[in-house]
Amino acid sequence: MPQHSRMKLALLMTGTGTHIASWRMAGAPVGRATDVGWFAEVARKAEQACYDMLFIADSLYVNDHPTGMELRHPRHAHLSLEPVTLLAALAMVTDRIGLAATISTTYNAPYGVARALASLDHISRGRAGWNVVTSQSDLEARNHGVDLHAGHAERYARAGAFVDVVKGLWDSWEEDAVLGDQTAGVAVDPGRFHRLGHRGDFFSVAGPLNVPRPPQGHPLVIQAGSSGPGQALAASSADVVFTAQEDKANARRFYAGMKDQAAAAGRDPDQLVVMPGVMAVVAETQGEAEDRFASLQSLIHPKAGVALLSNLLGDIDLSNLDVDGPMPAIDQTNASKSRLEMMHRMGITQGMTVRQAYEALAPGRGHLTLVGSARDVADTLCDWHADGAADGFMLVPAVVPYAEDEFAKRVIPLLRQRGVSQSEYGSGTLRQMLGVATPANRFRCRENAAT
Repeated sequence: MPQHSRMKLALLMTGTGTHIASWRMAGAPVGRATDVGWFAEVARKAEQACYDMLFIADSLYVNDHPTGMELRHPRHAHLSLEPVTLLAALAMVTDRIGLAATISTTYNAPYGVARALASLDHISRGRAGWNVVTSQSDLEARNHGVDLHAGHAERYARAGAFVDVVKGLWDSWEEDAVLGDQTAGVAVDPGRFHRLGHRGDFFSVAGPLNVPRPPQGHPLVIQAGSSGPGQALAASSADVVFTAQEDKANARRFYAGMKDQAAAAGRDPDQLVVMPGVMAVVAETQGEAEDRFASLQSLIHPKAGVALLSNLLGDIDLSNLDVDGPMPAIDQTNASKSRLEMMHRMGITQGMTVRQAYEALAPGRGHLTLVGSARDVADTLCDWHADGAADGFMLVPAVVPYAEDEFAKRVIPLLRQRGVSQSEYGSGTLRQMLGVATPANRFRCRENAAT
């Protein structure tokens, strides 16, 4: 039984949906992937449904691999608005829902990231979150002055140092440092702001940050990597883990493993919220849901499907494969290790063809896929939540706006009836709503220890 009795819910915001053929469905918002008004509408509806947070994925390149490029909607080629900028705009049209941005630790500098997220936390009054990623493609490297993407181990070593520096910068101002005492003529308390003075293998950062301490202390930190190094980073540094789990048995193992690793890192396991992704196609009946899903799957062009597999493997060229031939055994990638393992199982253990593999991954990229009535979907989510497989879920909508609207209209009311989902927001910051503690300021702790 998870320690977080209330099921947490996050919504992945995307232009037309995560399914690679979503843009071809009737009614898909094809021309609105860069329309802030469209995203504002989605955000307001998500807040009405009482989601805990909105989540924006991001990459730092255009996915212009020639195989299937002409068959992908711009959003699936990674053509999208910069997340922090977009979320700052959405903060102006929402009041309670969390706002989480994906930012790479490989192709950014800690000071700029700390400043941007602290600013978003102030703008949103304590609702900012940071999804920590290490990027996955040589195409991203070439946009940042290097030819090849750094190795997996090096990227995660850098990420660990990066997160620590960012948190140190957030701590560089204590909560009561800015006085603004007009009578005494004292603007700040010199004993309440601190130079970080970090010198390490990856960074040299003096500090302090030029933004006061964020309302949450630290904006919520999210980690989405399921490899060994990704799990270690989450256990030591994250508040929330997003993960792709195909079935409950694997999800339970992952959940227990993350809680154990958090405890081994000296943390309270209850302070790490585990949220698998779920791609749900919901309709009035099982048959209607299956028909809708089949219609969507039928729109996958083989070249686009192969391009998806290539992208998930770090843009390995698979264009010469026979789509009805066996999925090849690919043993190495410098991209997502968890997706490599998933595709390896598909080819070697399950004996899938290339077509079967991309059809399995097209809806939700390896996340739990549920196709059925609202009751069936709610039953599965409640079962995972009650049986130690999840503290909550991130909805990965296959088709926008259909998937989001149907989930809010049909599934969330059932979750509320069962007493596991909120019907209104509590008070406080995003951290407080999720039951995640406000971090102590490292400099204040040192002062207290010294006295």
